[in-house]
Amino acid sequence: MAAGGSRGLLGLWLLAAAGLAVGKAPSCHEVRTAFQLRQIGPLKLVPDVPTAESDLQICQHRAPTCCTKKMEESYQAAVRRERYQSIQAMNFELNYMIVGYVTAFQEAFESLLRLAENRTSSLFETAYRPMAKEAAEPVKKLFRDISLYILGAETTVEGAVLRFFDSLFPLVYSRLINPGITDLSEDYTECLRLTRQDINPFGRYSKNMVTELSKSLWASRMLSQALSLGIEVINTTEHAVLSKECSRALVKMQYCPHCQGLTLIRPCVGYCLNVMRGCLASVSELDAQWREYISTLEYLTNEMAASHDLEIALTGIRNSINEAILHAQLNGPQLSATVDKVCGQPKQEGNLSSDHIVPVKEATETQALVMAHASLNNKRREFINYMKRSRTFYASIAERLCEGDLVMKDSSTCWNGEDVVESYTSRVVSSGLKAQINNPELKVRGLDPLISNLIDKLQHFNQLDAEKAKLKLERWASRDAGSGGGRSEEMEASGDCDDEDGCQGSGDRIHTAGKYSFYRHIQSLEINECHN
Repeated sequence: MAAGGSRGLLGLWLLAAAGLAVGKAPSCHEVRTAFQLRQIGPLKLVPDVPTAESDLQICQHRAPTCCTKKMEESYQAAVRRERYQSIQAMNFELNYMIVGYVTAFQEAFESLLRLAENRTSSLFETAYRPMAKEAAEPVKKLFRDISLYILGAETTVEGAVLRFFDSLFPLVYSRLINPGITDLSEDYTECLRLTRQDINPFGRYSKNMVTELSKSLWASRMLSQALSLGIEVINTTEHAVLSKECSRALVKMQYCPHCQGLTLIRPCVGYCLNVMRGCLASVSELDAQWREYISTLEYLTNEMAASHDLEIALTGIRNSINEAILHAQLNGPQLSATVDKVCGQPKQEGNLSSDHIVPVKEATETQALVMAHASLNNKRREFINYMKRSRTFYASIAERLCEGDLVMKDSSTCWNGEDVVESYTSRVVSSGLKAQINNPELKVRGLDPLISNLIDKLQHFNQLDAEKAKLKLERWASRDAGSGGGRSEEMEASGDCDDEDGCQGSGDRIHTAGKYSFYRHIQSLEINECHN
């Protein structure tokens, strides 16, 4: 620092320390006041008068100082606390929107699910009363599995639907197709359940139910995971630890002027930007993936509002199950003949006939479902419009921290880290990690491991879901286009399952084995009949 600059700074310090009172001895009164108002630490750390402190590590000035090494330590703790509070305040609205939408989404989804479950239960109570009581648990489990799938559990829609129909077939067979059965042992019930997987008594309706639910619930599941990831990003950036270099740079920018009695001076704008961009270099690296994340959110919300939306799929469960049961009843004689060969003939009382084929009309009381879904749609539009405005959130975080009372904007003088000047003359670097190589105010060592992990998670989510969405839509389109073929669907498998859906080896679909293998039994019976 030039001699003239030192004299000017010392003169400013004397004016501040003396409170503009000529002849009054210099004191640290203003420094003590600021130390107390900002709740930096115990007042006993601040000296009464400036001293020639020699062991300062950050605020090293030739002039007498009102700071001590202990005060510097308190200042470092203060800047870390203040940065956390500043970032938390900026994050508040974004976090509020995401958490609010999570709550609204879950409430609306639970309302839709509860109404759909009640409608499905009423199907059994009105049309299939003989099996209504026993069907209550499978119905409850089906909707519980759907809820878990939406919330991100390691399960599949196909697994949930096929487990439901596995449990339903023994009831349909023994209560509707052959209502005279009295001996429904565990072994016989298990045989019926496993046989269902091979003979597909419910025709194409179980497969159609899988397809329709998968189309609508996939976007809801992905959106639920996306919202959780967004909250994780916000929480992690709030608690990102400031490096030692950053803490020292912040103290130098905000509190070193206090050491010379300059408690009212503020940093120059360019100086503040360099310090903040250096401190938040890792956080700003989230920018590219955060922008892509917002695009993914927009895509998912549009998918939820597409033709196969949540309301249509959930309300359609009742009709799908009804059509599946009707199909099984209409094919009762053929099913009975096959089951007798595989599982044997159970004990029966007389020749009671099935007189429970009651076609059920779709209920007309859908107003509650429509209102619940409309509420979710309105909230969804409000949410995505806000999130689209937050695309540059992490690119502009340093600029927003340097706004307001932190810097001197309308004054003719400001603090540049060393002196009171009319303007900041050093180079102002841009945001991002690479740009910090030329930062004159602090050295940035590298990407924060926590932020690096977040970037990887965002990148993985953005790529995985964008690609998987396209693959699924293409696959569904090809399935729908090829569904009009001339082959019979009456006895085909009740749903496709591939490695991508994760249903192999997970218990979602157990292929028949051992004494219950339908095809093995049929083959052996045919061989014996030929020999006879």
